[in-house]
Amino acid sequence: MTTTHAPTRTDRSTSAATPPGAPARRLPWVLGWLGCAIWAACFPLVSSLSPQRTWGLVAAVGYTAALAAAALLPRRQVARVSAALALLGAVAVPLGIMTAEGWSQSEVLVVQNSAVQLLHTGTPYLPDPHQVIGYDPYLPAMALFGLPRALLGDHGTLPRMAGDPRIWFLAAFAGCLVASWRLLRTPGAPVRRWGTAVAAVTASPLVALVAVTGGVDLPLIGCCCLALALAGRGHAGRAGLVLALACAIKWTAWPALPVAAALLLQLYGRRAALRCTAVALAAAAVLVAPFVLLSPHAVAEQVIRFPLGMSTMRTAAASPLPGHLLAGLGAGGRTADFVLLALGGAAVAGWVLRRPPRTALQAADRLAVGVSIAFLLAPAGRFGYLELPALLLLWPRLATARPVALRLPPDLGSVRIPRPAGRVRPAAVVARIPQQWAAVSAPWRRVLLRRSSGLG
Repeated sequence: MTTTHAPTRTDRSTSAATPPGAPARRLPWVLGWLGCAIWAACFPLVSSLSPQRTWGLVAAVGYTAALAAAALLPRRQVARVSAALALLGAVAVPLGIMTAEGWSQSEVLVVQNSAVQLLHTGTPYLPDPHQVIGYDPYLPAMALFGLPRALLGDHGTLPRMAGDPRIWFLAAFAGCLVASWRLLRTPGAPVRRWGTAVAAVTASPLVALVAVTGGVDLPLIGCCCLALALAGRGHAGRAGLVLALACAIKWTAWPALPVAAALLLQLYGRRAALRCTAVALAAAAVLVAPFVLLSPHAVAEQVIRFPLGMSTMRTAAASPLPGHLLAGLGAGGRTADFVLLALGGAAVAGWVLRRPPRTALQAADRLAVGVSIAFLLAPAGRFGYLELPALLLLWPRLATARPVALRLPPDLGSVRIPRPAGRVRPAAVVARIPQQWAAVSAPWRRVLLRRSSGLG
């Protein structure tokens, strides 16, 4: 005896997403780690920087191990094990080698020197630097990440490794991503392991290369993601504090404040938006203003003029982006670049005002577009700066991903699929396949019949 079941209205739109605990699909991981391995293997051939070449050699081995794990392990272990192997080979091992040997790009030395300068003089800025390495283009809070090295010193491998700013950059970045995971996850989204997501994102070349060789932008990225997640949940005060920290690290975080305020205004009203703005401005002023008053000339020269390519010393950030190419044409090109930069900023501001964000994901998208225009049109910039908008687009989507709905024709609402009662016998299931297929395909056959006869 069989029973019939008529699907309800909700049954017509079934989820095609992988249920919690189900095996991960193998092919995306295989292709992803294959692309990462090829990308890392190119650095020893094309890069002129020794830290980047070293990272490429070590990371290519790690990505290859992750690729082998994704291709050979059981599907339930693919995501977790391959991400762990990639994280070990692309981040942990090369970072350990470089911190032990003291290899890094110049920005790490800048942060370390600014922390030493802060301890000895009360300000992270040299009054009259004579070398590019003496310029500190960051806001005062960046020096906090150099304090462990300044306090532990450079005597011995263990103090050198424990105090390296790259360790603390990466820790702040990962902590912000973990904290924002549950805030960003929307009701109804599939439950995912945050550890695998953080490991995969950190192990990707987008983050791993920067984390191992420099990493100064990682705390800024993490703070922006966390601040927008807090704003999306209505935590205006906490969002303001996180934004204040980001804004006291680098000037590139300042566009996040009006975007977060617009999100709070749209979702929670004027009071929440004003509270976030007031907390952010007040806390940022406490972190920045004393150093501006102590050394106004040094701050103007190193924090404002130097990144814009207008200081006595020229910045090494000179990737062939549109802004740099325009600025290289002379005074007219520089003027045209600043005009385009202002127009781009005005266009993004108009977009935010005309269509304010209603979710943290939309806010991240608008912020990503704004900072992308700023980086592309800046007179002095690097391709690595685009890491911020890329992660603003990626991380909220990973956390807020919803199951993909499979929409079926309305005629399927009348389908009645026989289901066996009691003990299920394999032979009985096989015998009923033609009957079930006929029931499921009947609406489709009716639609095709009507269309072929000219009635549909």
